[in-house]
Amino acid sequence: MGNLIAEISERALSRRRFVAGSAVLAASLAASSSLVACQADGQGQQGASTPAADEGEWISAACWHNCGGRCVNRVLMKDGVVVRQGSDTSHEDSFEWLQQRGCPRGRSQQQQCFGADRLKYPMKRASWQPGGGENAHGELRCKDEWERITWDEAIGYIADEVKRIYDAYGPRSVVGNGGPGIEQVLAKLGGYIQVTDTSSCGTYSFNVSKLGLPGADLGETNDRFDLKNAETIALMGGNPVWSSGGTTMNNFDQAIAAGVQFVYVGPSYNATAAYFDARWIPIYPGTDTAFLLGVAYEMIQQDVVDRDFLNTYCVGFDGDHMPSDAKLDENFQGYLMGDYDGVPKTAAWASAICGATEEDIAWFAGTIGKDRKVMLLHNYALARCASADNVPQLFMTVGAMGGHMGKSGHACGGAYKTFAGTHGPTLAAFGETGLPVVENPITECISAPLLWQSMLDGSFNSTGMAYSDEFNAQDIKQADIRYLSLEGAARIQNTPSAVKAVEAIRSLEFVTCSSHFFNAQAKYADIVLPITTEWERVGGFPGHQRSRETVIVYTQVTEPLFEAKTDQEIGTMLAERLGMDPTDIWPINEKQQFFNQILGCTFVDEAGENKTLVTVTQEDIDAWGCDGEPQEGVVGLAEFLKNGCYTIKRAEGDSYVRIGYQDFIEDPQANPRPSDSGKFEIYCQYKSDMLNSMGYSPDGTFKPYPNYVPAPEGREGTFADGVVGGEPSAYPFVVYNPHYLRRAHPVLDNAPWLREAWPNPVFVNASDAAAKGVADGDTVRVFNAHGATLRTASVTEIIMPGCVGLPHGAWLDYDEEAGVDRAGTDNVLCGSVTSGMGTSGYNNYNCDFERYEGEALPADCTLPQRIVSLD
Repeated sequence: MGNLIAEISERALSRRRFVAGSAVLAASLAASSSLVACQADGQGQQGASTPAADEGEWISAACWHNCGGRCVNRVLMKDGVVVRQGSDTSHEDSFEWLQQRGCPRGRSQQQQCFGADRLKYPMKRASWQPGGGENAHGELRCKDEWERITWDEAIGYIADEVKRIYDAYGPRSVVGNGGPGIEQVLAKLGGYIQVTDTSSCGTYSFNVSKLGLPGADLGETNDRFDLKNAETIALMGGNPVWSSGGTTMNNFDQAIAAGVQFVYVGPSYNATAAYFDARWIPIYPGTDTAFLLGVAYEMIQQDVVDRDFLNTYCVGFDGDHMPSDAKLDENFQGYLMGDYDGVPKTAAWASAICGATEEDIAWFAGTIGKDRKVMLLHNYALARCASADNVPQLFMTVGAMGGHMGKSGHACGGAYKTFAGTHGPTLAAFGETGLPVVENPITECISAPLLWQSMLDGSFNSTGMAYSDEFNAQDIKQADIRYLSLEGAARIQNTPSAVKAVEAIRSLEFVTCSSHFFNAQAKYADIVLPITTEWERVGGFPGHQRSRETVIVYTQVTEPLFEAKTDQEIGTMLAERLGMDPTDIWPINEKQQFFNQILGCTFVDEAGENKTLVTVTQEDIDAWGCDGEPQEGVVGLAEFLKNGCYTIKRAEGDSYVRIGYQDFIEDPQANPRPSDSGKFEIYCQYKSDMLNSMGYSPDGTFKPYPNYVPAPEGREGTFADGVVGGEPSAYPFVVYNPHYLRRAHPVLDNAPWLREAWPNPVFVNASDAAAKGVADGDTVRVFNAHGATLRTASVTEIIMPGCVGLPHGAWLDYDEEAGVDRAGTDNVLCGSVTSGMGTSGYNNYNCDFERYEGEALPADCTLPQRIVSLD
């Protein structure tokens, strides 16, 4: 593999040496970018001249996509044209008062709004006709011609088909995703079957409150001002530098300056590990449970376990501290020692599975022991794996073994999106829109990794909705799906088993899609509706705010382009055509909704009281033409909207500092955890009873304590007999799907500037590539039992052998005749495979790769845009 992994793992690279060598690493990451070819004609630039900073008007604009940021975005408008983009300038930048700066994605948003490939008008697939049956010609989806239609025609088609399908088959023949327009009408009409997906937080979307954790394990690590008080910060999984972008990583600046030791555990020495100058412990994707079990065993051997903490705040670590509802005469310590299966979970046992050396496992165990100040932070890459259902409980357990909760310099929990590096109560927030909640009367839901197969089978297992506390045992439902509404989710693009999706969608009678672009959802639909971007709407607040200290707001940049409409406008038209009263869903207009949110903005003062944030005068109310009462805040309405945010200024030692779990640690009786015992449950009867009953894994797979469960594919699947150390299987690599700075999931993958800057290769280890005769820049075919895709190889030593990194979110470009996707779409390699709670296990499928003998792939940025013109 070369010396780079060993050098980094031993922390032989100083920060200065790393910066000096960063050009080499960057070149490896950006293999075969062909940037010179992409830049030759200057395409994608909006003008050769750059106006002075004071020419035009700066407007706060949306950066609204589901990445880790949704940061402050501002545009300079001159004569109705965006001539420049910028970010937060509301105050001087400092650690105490961080500017909320955007990343390359946000700075490319003008190509999202004003792109030449925007959908301009409603369209109908030429061969599709209403009435169902053979009229649908579903076999021609993604092959057919398109016809331009009017909005009146489009809404008429949808209304007629909705009436027909609901009357003939009922609401359980419809699948939706909780979208903001059409699907609100469908919910009011009678409902639809929902899709439950663990895609964001993986197995942390289970009811982890039964373990004693907060929802998704977010909210109980420490405020960013406390990071510098740790001796070691260990991050497992994820890559916030890419996935969260923007300002997030600045939360760690004080810790870096203070010389805190960083450790990164994962399959590659990624940009986040490099930012931290971290010691790297390489492990295979999906083997985090084995790694942590080996660490826990070693902590006992090295006598670095905080027994007082375990005995006071936890149940189930040993036989003397069991919960009252325990059904097994077993405990976690006994499992580690091999008392029940005859297999001690030693460093050697763990190393064979996870790939970390025994020395690294032992070192990590000693480093996070009870006598050191340690923060254990996880992202969700390790939980987005099949058979990772024990990860939440085990990560909590290892943190508890070191006593790393409730004290300054200690932490254990999630570091994700806006929570990457800082936790605590929200200090600035926006108000409610004033809209009523429209409940979907159908509570049944299909697990996302089995969605397409369930459609084909006519049945599904409805076991509850991820991120809720309502899970149930296996419950097979029959369903004759006729209509798929694609609104508010890239269901074809992001749901596992993209190849199976093509087959399933062609079996349906009706598919509608609301979209900005001719993406995969639009290509496989029957009726396509152009929707406005957030830049064309009245304004609003992004759903995930950048940090607990900031509330971000955006305003309208331009009038709606072409014939695009908002989701509410579309929903209103459909409701009226169906004879429904749309005011039952939307009793107030979009401008009033936005104004209500502004009026409801609050901040927390240093005394801990909620205060009104925005000053609104009667003149403001009159100018907006909205209902409301004047109010006094700390920032004027015009200034707030112009700045695009309000950020609370912090200070060392201020009253906003929060230490996770401090109240529970100081008084566990008065502040019990939400588990049945009121403590951290290292033995949780609910967890095993529920997971074993859901029907996605064999009964008895999961113990009440965290145990090792091999994945359906994953590490064991790289061996022919499923036993680690045997002969290689037909798919001897583990493929995982890192988030990528070019896009937020699939959004912005079509932006020319981002396609030029980020070439979207597949990352393969140098020794693996050499064994297959693959050189840097070669086109390779990556394939498995579920599908195949083509990508340009980035041959590097910063990914461990046996792993393939295929970035998440590339727009599907499936060549059916060749049986291969040409875009590097990750979900082509994800099959209808799940386990545990029905997890979408994106990060531990098996694959192989080979040098492609066909025509080499051109650089993505040289490909034509998907422009649909029917004029």
